[in-house]
Amino acid sequence: MVPKWMWTSIFLLPVALCAYTIDDSSGLGRTYDGIGGISGGGATSRLLVNYAEPYRSQILDYLFKPNFGASLQIFKVEIGGDAQSTDGTESSHMHNSNPKDANYDRGYEWWLMKEAKKRNPDIKLYGLPWAFPKWVGNGTSDPYHNPDVLAGYILNWIKGAKSHHNLTIDYIGIWNERSYTVEYIKLLRKVLDDNGFKDMQIVAADGKFQISGDILKDSDLAKAVQYIGVHYPGTEVTQQTIQTGKPIWASEDYSTNNNEIGGGCWARILNQNYVNGNMTSTISWNLIASYYDALPYTRDGLMTAIEPWSGHYEVTSPIWGAAHTTQFTEIGWKYFKHGAGAAHLDKGGSYVSLTDGKGNLTIVIETMSHDHSKCIRPGLPPYNVSAQTASFTIKGSLASKITSLNVWYTKLTFDSSTPTYFEKKPAIKVSQGSFSLDLQLDEIYTLSTVTTAQKGSYPASPASAPFPVPYQDNFDSYPIHSEANNFADQSGVYEIHQANDPDHKLAMRQMIPDYPIIRCIPADPNLTVSYIGNHNWKDATFSIDSMIEVNGGVFIAFRVTKGGCQTKNAEGVYFWVNTNGTFTVTSDIGHKDVITKGMSSVPVAKWFTLKLQVEGTQATGYLNGKQAFNTKIPGTPKNGFIAIGTTDFSTQYWFDNFSVTKAS
Repeated sequence: MVPKWMWTSIFLLPVALCAYTIDDSSGLGRTYDGIGGISGGGATSRLLVNYAEPYRSQILDYLFKPNFGASLQIFKVEIGGDAQSTDGTESSHMHNSNPKDANYDRGYEWWLMKEAKKRNPDIKLYGLPWAFPKWVGNGTSDPYHNPDVLAGYILNWIKGAKSHHNLTIDYIGIWNERSYTVEYIKLLRKVLDDNGFKDMQIVAADGKFQISGDILKDSDLAKAVQYIGVHYPGTEVTQQTIQTGKPIWASEDYSTNNNEIGGGCWARILNQNYVNGNMTSTISWNLIASYYDALPYTRDGLMTAIEPWSGHYEVTSPIWGAAHTTQFTEIGWKYFKHGAGAAHLDKGGSYVSLTDGKGNLTIVIETMSHDHSKCIRPGLPPYNVSAQTASFTIKGSLASKITSLNVWYTKLTFDSSTPTYFEKKPAIKVSQGSFSLDLQLDEIYTLSTVTTAQKGSYPASPASAPFPVPYQDNFDSYPIHSEANNFADQSGVYEIHQANDPDHKLAMRQMIPDYPIIRCIPADPNLTVSYIGNHNWKDATFSIDSMIEVNGGVFIAFRVTKGGCQTKNAEGVYFWVNTNGTFTVTSDIGHKDVITKGMSSVPVAKWFTLKLQVEGTQATGYLNGKQAFNTKIPGTPKNGFIAIGTTDFSTQYWFDNFSVTKAS
């Protein structure tokens, strides 16, 4: 009998009756490996670190706390490589080859992994590099130039996680969406085994399907690789990949704005990655959209936290889409076989069934319509979904054991009506192994014997507010090696260090000695730059102190337009000064479109102050309080970020006492 709350207007709408079987008589399917999120690739959690309590802990609870929100089971992080890796750069644990330079407090991924483990000790950790410091390739752009060096570099990160943070890394990858070599993968396996990490499992190759063919041809490679990880598979894999017999993961997927369509995308692929592609884990890029909105892939996270200054954050539908599976399963459960508990629904949508082998059963059903579940990639072939009544019959070992199932429900909406997210409904009775359910479009149901699920909640976060003005930071309150709040490095890495000057206690220092082995195509800019502020600002007045130890140049800029892998194409108003006695004003970061230029007196190894004022079509620059230029800026962008930067990769550049006195 169907409870009244499940009744639909079947007297007004023709509803098809479709029958499905959940049966383990012939055995079970593949092992469930968990649902996860990615921090990195890159700097996608950059603003999260800056949040004040209690809001930061609330956000982390929504992501990681069991039986509360997304309750993620895998956490994948970038092994920082000192290069742009999508929305920013992340600091390497070894900027150079000197072992004394190795530092395992740089960046925020260590902190974030510990916070995940604090909430869920059983969460699995997964590390993957997106880029590498230049020295790893012995001065070349090839990280595999000396495989022993690369394997040692990755081993140091794994060891550092354990020795400095008591973090055990469970999975390790090769190079995100870039080439791999069979030689290196086999060597990495040996290095891990020889150093006490036999239980650490290799996921290869975090890209397309080429690795499958190599595994079939090379038995030693097959022994070295434990999981095949593919990106954005569109819920399907190749026959070769199936033939390897390896567990298959969508080790990066989703990457879609976390609006309702993004929620539909996420719900659909969580089911259909297994139904269509036998994939037993799906990992979202990214974990949380905690980077400036104007950077690439705006809000492509499971939730959004982009205002540490206000404390505002948004818990969006993908959080609850994940909960429909994660709160009712554990890693190690088994999927039911295709056609015996996992399949497409006759009138559109899909269902999967899982069990712990101890009497528990979880069924997840989704009916996401085509236009309301398009992911960012790949394209989604046409299909139809219509209202339907699904009749399920449980057979096999669970047939006589289950008399009712707990019900949790989500309804995504695409009009003015209010959506329903992860709402507990009355249990549904199972009579002689059978029950029926009326399904409409864009719904998620979880039916389960598990009783521990909860919809966690906190009071609404503070109201949204723009970046604060006036704004000042003298950088004196940060730990050494950390990054200054709200700065988003787009090339190079800026860390807090002791300036050894009575007037400048702590300051930002650019720490990359060489152009790194990059991920971006075609290239990163051959300089360093960090962004801050509100991309919608049209007019601003700001200043910063700088010091150049030997020879070179620095710049400040406003109305900067592009970040991520498009940083080298950014436009704006750039004020460059050099120790050779010249200054330049350009409308681009490439220094091609010169607006004006002149002579300056930038001292070597002494602090000086740069100031830029941009209002309407006029820009004025100051050096040490004296006007260096006042010029019209026709054709420049109308709005954009504030930026600071250096003309080359060198550790001789320092910045201090950043101030925005006016912005609109």
